[in-house]
Amino acid sequence: MTTKTDARRVIEVVLRPLVGQRFQPTGFPDLGAAEFDHADGGRALLVESPQSMANRLEATTWDEARNDQVAELAALPYVRIQDPSGAFLTSSRLEAHRLASAYIMDGTIDGKKGVEWLPEKLGLQKGKPLDNRAVARACFALDPLSLVHGVFFARSSWPWQPKVARAVTSFIEAYDVKPAVSGGVKRDSVHNQVDKDREKKLGTAEGYGSVPHHRVEYTASSIRAYFAIDRTQLRSYGLSEAATALLEAIIDFEIGTLLDSGLRLRTACDLEVVDVVRGERPQAAEAATRIAALAQECASELGPVTVVTWTGK
Repeated sequence: MTTKTDARRVIEVVLRPLVGQRFQPTGFPDLGAAEFDHADGGRALLVESPQSMANRLEATTWDEARNDQVAELAALPYVRIQDPSGAFLTSSRLEAHRLASAYIMDGTIDGKKGVEWLPEKLGLQKGKPLDNRAVARACFALDPLSLVHGVFFARSSWPWQPKVARAVTSFIEAYDVKPAVSGGVKRDSVHNQVDKDREKKLGTAEGYGSVPHHRVEYTASSIRAYFAIDRTQLRSYGLSEAATALLEAIIDFEIGTLLDSGLRLRTACDLEVVDVVRGERPQAAEAATRIAALAQECASELGPVTVVTWTGK
């Protein structure tokens, strides 16, 4: 059975490179790979960060070929942004700030900007306390995934700046890691002597010449993905029982789809599932069936797909 308590569900998944033993972790500006010492004294590595995993989970809900959400989630609302001609631009599922996206805030519905109509939907009023449940109800009606992956309405002009934390946190770590250093060269079979032609702007900055480079990958004795679902937070939204269950079904669909489709995080980081050692592996198809049934049950709490027009002005 899935590891469940009244407060948390935790899933721990053992991974390994699909081919070979080397893998490339995520990198950070001015830091590179995020190595650290784990409690047992060995060297560990953050392979994929919580913010990146949130993006990957949310990406399982979007069909890039159709510029629409996947068919399994057709009953759910979201905010769709288009240009004045009706051409698709982006959506609340693709934007880093989700419902707080600048394209939604500066976009319009019937000539009214999002920065104007959203506070009313969220129940924000001067001189009155912030009603977090009203915020949750509004977010659920616009796009339930904002209650799964979080949203922060950082608008100083509003009487309140509501913030919803992530209800599911995920990351990938590797243990007992060792660097695997290699390299290569970008070859130029036509113009190799770039130092003599800098004044002609035929240097490496312009893409000419043969340029050697180094590469650092890693090996590890163990690679593990973690998923922590905050069930207490889901209940704190004050939604109906069916709506709360719908949010958990969405999480199961995302995790199941991500694990089923494979974790090709980067060109040199393609991981596969070995085993689920804590909790139960969610089944995407079963979760999709639950989503369809629960969406009907709480249909009165879900709004339609909201279409916003962004002119670029």
